[in-house]
Amino acid sequence: MNDPPIILADEPTGALDSKSSEDVMALLKDLNEKGRTVIVITHEEEVAQYAKRQIRLEDGKIIFDNGAKKAATTQHKTFSGHERDDINLAMETIESVKMALRSLKANIFRTALTLLGIIIGVAAVITMLAIGEGSKQNVLEQISSMGTNLLNIRPGAAGIRPSGDIATLVPDDAKAIENNIDNIAYIVPTRSGNKTLRLGNIDDSVTVEGVSEGFPLARDWVVDKGTFFTKQDVNAYATVAVIGSTIAETFFPYGDDPIGAFILVGNIPFEIIGIMEEKGAAPWGRDQDETVWIPYTTSLVRLFGSNYLNSITVKINDINKIDQTEQDITELLIARHQSEDFSVRSTTSFLEMATETQNTLTILLGAVAAISLLVGGIGVMNIMLVSVVERTREIGIRMATGARRRDILLQFNTEAAVVCTIGGLIGVLLGFGTGTLLSFFDINISFTPGPAILAFSCAVGTGLLFGYLPARKAAHLNPVVALSSE
Repeated sequence: MNDPPIILADEPTGALDSKSSEDVMALLKDLNEKGRTVIVITHEEEVAQYAKRQIRLEDGKIIFDNGAKKAATTQHKTFSGHERDDINLAMETIESVKMALRSLKANIFRTALTLLGIIIGVAAVITMLAIGEGSKQNVLEQISSMGTNLLNIRPGAAGIRPSGDIATLVPDDAKAIENNIDNIAYIVPTRSGNKTLRLGNIDDSVTVEGVSEGFPLARDWVVDKGTFFTKQDVNAYATVAVIGSTIAETFFPYGDDPIGAFILVGNIPFEIIGIMEEKGAAPWGRDQDETVWIPYTTSLVRLFGSNYLNSITVKINDINKIDQTEQDITELLIARHQSEDFSVRSTTSFLEMATETQNTLTILLGAVAAISLLVGGIGVMNIMLVSVVERTREIGIRMATGARRRDILLQFNTEAAVVCTIGGLIGVLLGFGTGTLLSFFDINISFTPGPAILAFSCAVGTGLLFGYLPARKAAHLNPVVALSSE
């Protein structure tokens, strides 16, 4: 059982028939040929003949010693103490794994329930982190698609977002920035709000944005069909509109050409002159394609009846000078307003803020999933404690036949580790399968090796951690008490 280097056999064939005696001696001979020293005490001459060296004793004295005989044919490899210990540990571990599998198979229903906790925990960790990572990448891609060389100026001091409209930015601020600040490629004053859109018997509440002619170039958003309005349209307060692809599908469901058609924005007719390329949802969740763009001058006079802006978007030429440009704009607007009643943010800062927010969300999801893994680990410990109680007599028999505390500890720890390893592997497969299934329901999923490795490692670690206490309890049982257990 313990794979010893020396075997002491006291009358190994006593009370055995001749056939059984031959089998026992053949076994001892085989162990000897594999490198173990076998010392046999016997009164039988036939048994003594198996030995390579014979020593005869009479009345406590040696009367004969034929010396060590050389092995007849085979030379056997010898191992150092450390090599033998390594080999023994490896063999013990393999045997413990085999015993663990037999034990788990004997209680298949209980094993399945134990596995279930680990499987759910590992699968939850992988799926939740994949959802968090997918959401993070989706938001970052959408913000990045807006361009990293943009500055966004909004009314209201930084960090303060009071309810209602804030009338601090005006069109003249945009003109001042354009005329006085270097490194400006395009500037887009914006006034937006929700208005009812009507065409025939179809109406819908949509977002209307009043912008300048530079909007497509500033946002890297091309016109799919028709044209965008010009500077002359802006200066002439023209009632022309460019619509998003979602609006085109909603108001022209039968494939009619929207270009040239008139549509009511509020109660004012606008001629549709273009359709923007499909963009998808914005980082904040709104469908960007469900928008109507009109000249900002027209929006201020005809729709919103006010002279202030919701924002000013600035696209810069040299991104390396973005900090200096932001500072110059801030100083110019402070000089104009006599106070810092606005905020200037770059898309880079939006990316950093979104990354931080999404990382927090991912950690939260991972923590929730990790709790289920912890619960699974507690279930493993509970089952292993029950197993120790049920197998007390087995433990006593093992100890009585030479098993050491280390062997018992290794056996029960291995069983817990095997349960969690199997559960971890199934959980990893289930996690990837669940994530893949969710991706078919338009949920952003992004698998990375890290969560899978982390979840599996935690599952195995959980087995070792929560299996140690039951294993320690089993290893410290009194063999006599254990043997008397029923």
